[in-house]
Parts: sequence; C-alpha cells; structure tokens
Amino acid sequence: MKKKISVLLATVFAFSMLSGCANKGETTPAANNDKPAATEPAKNNENTKTEGNIVKLGLGHITSISKSKDLETGKGALGQVDTSLVAAGFDKDGKVVSITIDNAQTKVEFNDDLSLKTDVKAAGQTKVELKDKYGMIKGSKIQKEWYQQAEALEKWMVGKTVDEITSMKTKKVNDEHPQVPDVPELTSSVTINVGEYIEAVEEAYKNAIDVTGGVKVGLGHEISSAKSTGLNGDKTPLAQVDTSLVAAAFDKDGKVVGAIIDSAQTKVPFDKNGKITVDKTAPQQTKVELKDKYGMIKGSKIQKEWYQQAEALQKWMVGKTVDEITSMKTKKVNDEHPQVPDVPELTSSVTINVGEYLAALKEAYTNAK
Repeated sequence: MKKKISVLLATVFAFSMLSGCANKGETTPAANNDKPAATEPAKNNENTKTEGNIVKLGLGHITSISKSKDLETGKGALGQVDTSLVAAGFDKDGKVVSITIDNAQTKVEFNDDLSLKTDVKAAGQTKVELKDKYGMIKGSKIQKEWYQQAEALEKWMVGKTVDEITSMKTKKVNDEHPQVPDVPELTSSVTINVGEYIEAVEEAYKNAIDVTGGVKVGLGHEISSAKSTGLNGDKTPLAQVDTSLVAAAFDKDGKVVGAIIDSAQTKVPFDKNGKITVDKTAPQQTKVELKDKYGMIKGSKIQKEWYQQAEALQKWMVGKTVDEITSMKTKKVNDEHPQVPDVPELTSSVTINVGEYLAALKEAYTNAK
C-alpha cells in the first residue's frame, strides 16, 4: 500500500514539474509581438495615442494688432499682427489627444517717409519655425526658447479636458505677461503668457468637426505680407498680413480624415501722416468667422461665399493622401488666382486660389503628431 502511495505521489510531482517547465517556456505576447489583451492607460500626460481614438478635430486662433505703432520720427511706423494658433485632436471624452501650439508674429515696418522698410516679399515664419533664431532664450530665466516652452505646454495639455485646461491657475508677472502658468508641473518649463493659447484651445474644441479613424493631427500655415504698401501719392500706407491655415487629421495610412481651412486677412491701415486709422483693440476675424460679411459672393461666378468654398475643398480632401491632394490639377485664372482647382468635382464649388492651402496641408502632414 505504501509503495502504491509513493508511486502516486511521484507521478503527481513529476506532472507538476512538467507543467511548471511548460509555463516557463511559453512564449509571451511581448516575445511574439502580439498585442496584449489590455493596455495600461497613458501616464504622465505623454502624447501616447491609441489607433483611431481622435474623433474630433479643431482649429483655434486669436489675432491681435494691438502692438502696431503710429509714425514716430526716427523710429518709423509699425504694423504688427500677432496670431496665436492651435490645432488639436480630441477623444470621445473630450480630452486632448494631440495638440500643436504656434504663434505668428509678423511685422511690417515703415520708414519715416512711410515707404516700406520691411521686405514684404519674404515668406513669414512662426516662432516654432524660427526655433533658436527667435532669440527668446537670451532673456529667459529658465533658459528655454519659445518653441521649447510651447512643447512643454502641449505635453501638459495632453490627456486633459478643455475645462481642466481653461481652469489652469495663472499669475500676472507684468503687463506683457498677465497669464503665466502657476502650476508646479510647468514652473521650470513655461514662463510665456498662455492666455491666448488657452482661449484658442477652447475655440478649437467649440468649433471642432467629427472625424473617424484619426491617429495624428497637424497644423500648417502660409504667411504673406506681400500686399502691404507704402505711401504713394494719395494711396495711404497699409500693412496687410495674410495667414492661410490648415488643421488636418490623418489615419494610419496617411489619408485625410478631416480638414479645417481658414484665412486671416489682417489689415493695419495708416493715414498720410502715419497714424493708424482703425481701433487696435478691436477683435480680428478670419474669413470663416466673417462668413457672409466677407462679401465675396458679390463677385462670385458660382454664387458661393469664401467659407462655403473652403468647406467644399475640405470635403474633397477627405479620404485622399497628401500626395493625391497636392497633385490636384489647377489652372491660372489671373494674377490673383494662379492656382484654381481644375477638377470636375470642384468646378461648381471652388473658384478661390488653393495654392496656399495645398502647401499648408503638406506642412500639416509633415509636422503631424
């Protein structure tokens, strides 16, 4: 009897050992590159994304001409347009999944005789594009350039709702910096004024469009001050900055799942004595914000306003890759319209010049995150 029990125990022990060895030798999901059944949520607000979880795309922008200056002997006159930009992707819970923050600070300077001092043919650059050339680090207490601080702010926003972002505690440092972050996570990384960017995020969410399958979001822009003019006889000086904007969401195959197109045509007019003739504190609106007030329909052969044509172009882009979109056939109508769509789907819906928006879309894809 004892012998039978001993044999039985030995068999059980051997079976247990074999089972243990088999378990230790099994291939884990990580080893064969299979995805685990469940993944841990993103930590520390890192810009980590689950495929296709961007369900809304937004574009926000705040434009000001308040820093423009009347003519002052020896200093000339200045038309300055500051545009704070945000492109963001949100998940089903309204949390930020991807965000890009930028700022276009475009200056048009005039000499004492009100002739143009600035080379207005040169393409405008944003602070992110300028990177170290912007030169803010020289006076930075935390030794960080503007684009580095913008990146830190973006990282902080990821994983938060708009309400959580807009309720950020801030402090006034001086008149130039009335809203600087006053939260421990940003003390050593962000000292720029964040008011406009918080407002732009709120606008981006408020006006967001629905998208399906988005994994990345990008921001693109083309900036020109070429339409600015100096004093010429009875023609008074004008600083004009045209900022073409595209926010776009892309799927895993690089196809556009949603796009928002807009244009800020911002003017700072002067009289013959170099005095600014508009209210510098008045809100500046884009063509989409102006809607019917923009007034393009009066001269439109297809009887469509600018924002309606932009919407048609956005719709046409969906489902296409950037290469397919930028290879669109176009035609020159006149010097003001060198690239008008020449494809059957857009003949009756888009007669605006699209060159700047194609270039901006390409930039949005290149810098998408």
